[in-house]
Amino acid sequence: MVGKYKVITLCGSTRFKEQFLEAQKRLTLEGNIVISVGLFGHSGDDEAWAPGTKEMLDDMHKRKIDMADEIYVINVGGYIGESTRSEIEYAKKNGRVVRYLE
Repeated sequence: MVGKYKVITLCGSTRFKEQFLEAQKRLTLEGNIVISVGLFGHSGDDEAWAPGTKEMLDDMHKRKIDMADEIYVINVGGYIGESTRSEIEYAKKNGRVVRYLE
């Protein structure tokens, strides 16, 4: 397993913190470099809602997609919000593989 590692950026609603952490652990153990969110705004990280911060985090997440080979969408119950939909479109436009939890 030592060698070239695929880079995967996790995308999805931050309300699914537990599923993000589970996917991060599983994908890491499968031999991938996993990039995730820095704050879980919908799961209690209120700093995410400070003026200008949400916009910065959204832009930063697109840069994380730029660094990845693919994105893995945490879409519990099939839910995909507006920000995640934008990230999926961005990833596809930039030639990234898109995979889904569900």
